[in-house]
Amino acid sequence: MSAENIADFDLVIVGAGLAGAALALAVADLPLKVALVEAQAVREGWPQIEESVFDYDARVSALTDASRGFLDEIGAWSDIASRRACAYTDMEVWDGEGTGRIHFSASEVRRPALGHIVENRLINASLINNLRENARVKCFFGMPVETMSRQQAGISLHLAGGRVVRSPLVVAADGANSKIREWAGFVTREWDYHHHAIVATVETELPHSNTAWQRFLPEGPLAFLPLPDTAAEQRYCSIVWSAKPDIAEHLMSLDDDDFCRELAAKFEHRLGRVLAASRRFSFPLRQRHAADYVSDGVVLLGDAAHTIHPLAGQGINLGFQDAAVFAQECRRACERGVPLFDASVLNRYQRRRKGGNLAMMAMMEGFQHLFETPVMPLRLLRNTGMRWLDSALPLKRQIIAKAMGLSDKP
Repeated sequence: MSAENIADFDLVIVGAGLAGAALALAVADLPLKVALVEAQAVREGWPQIEESVFDYDARVSALTDASRGFLDEIGAWSDIASRRACAYTDMEVWDGEGTGRIHFSASEVRRPALGHIVENRLINASLINNLRENARVKCFFGMPVETMSRQQAGISLHLAGGRVVRSPLVVAADGANSKIREWAGFVTREWDYHHHAIVATVETELPHSNTAWQRFLPEGPLAFLPLPDTAAEQRYCSIVWSAKPDIAEHLMSLDDDDFCRELAAKFEHRLGRVLAASRRFSFPLRQRHAADYVSDGVVLLGDAAHTIHPLAGQGINLGFQDAAVFAQECRRACERGVPLFDASVLNRYQRRRKGGNLAMMAMMEGFQHLFETPVMPLRLLRNTGMRWLDSALPLKRQIIAKAMGLSDKP
C-alpha cells in the first residue's frame, strides 16, 4: 500500500454520532493528532426548520443541565439554543394504575429549568459544523471501517476506498451494534426488555406548559416531552411509548385518527385531544453493558459501552458524560506528558464512568419492574411511596439534582 494512503494519529474516534462528535470537539484544542471516522456521509449546514408536526426529528434528547453545560463548554450549545430547544421547568409523573403522583419543579432547586428537549439532528448539526471549522480534527466521513488489525505500533483501521488510519488508541463510539467493540473482543452482558418503543411527534389540543409528562402503565411507560415552537402555543410534543411487542404492533397498525384517540385516552387527556401525529417509528428495546470499557488500545464510549431503557431519557446524557470524562483524562495526560494509551489514563476513565452508568441502569430497570408488577401489595406500596416522596422536599431536591447531573457533574 502506498504511503499516501496511510495516516498516523494519536487518537482515532470511530463514530460521528452525538457522543463521538462531542468527544472529537472536546479534545480538538489538545496537542494531539485526532481523526474522526464515520461510515455515513454527513450533511453540511443546518436542517431547514419549519413549524409542523411533520417537521420535528422523531429522535429527541432530554438533555440534563450537565449535558447542556458540556455542550456549552465545547462551543456547540449556543447555535442549538438559537434555533430550536425547549427548556422544561416541570415534570409530572403518575401511576396509571393508582393514585401515586410526583411533581418535580426547577424552582425546588432554584434553577431556571430541569433540562432541555432538543432534536438529535440539531445537536449533531452543531457538533459537525463546529468540527468542519476546526482544522485540528481530521474527518473521514462516508468511509466505513472495513477491517481492523493490530500491529506492534498500534491499531490499523482499513477504510472503504483504500485509506488506512493508524493509532495506538481507538475510541469506539459507533453505536449499540459497534463493529469495533466486536472486533476488539469485548464481552457484553445484554438482555431483551420484551418491549418496543414507539416514537412520534404529536400536536395536542392544550399547551404542554413546558412540562415533561410520564404515565406508568402496566404495559410500559408513556412519555410526552415538550417541543418548542416560535408561535408560543406549546402544542407540539415528542412521545415515547414503551409497550409489549403485541401491543406495539397493534398501535403501529392503527390509522392516524385511531392512534391519536388511543394515545389521548392512555394519557388521560392531560393535554386534551391529540390533534395530529407524524409518522411513527418502532424499535425493540434491549439493554447492553460491556464488562470492560477499555482493552488493548480500544476504549468504548456511549452506546458502544452501554444502552439502557429510554425511561428517563438518560442514554445520551450518559454518553456525553463518558465523552466529558474521557476528554478530561486526555487533557490530564497531555499536561503530565503521559501517553493516552497508558493504563493509568484508561483505567481512570473506566473507574469514573462504569459505576455511575451501572447505577443508572439498575435504577431504570428497578423502575420498570416496579411499575409492571400486578401484585396488589406492591402496587399499594408504590402509590403510597410516590405520594410520600412528593411531599418530602429535601429528598425530592436530591433526586432532581441527581437527574440533572448536578450532584456528579463530570
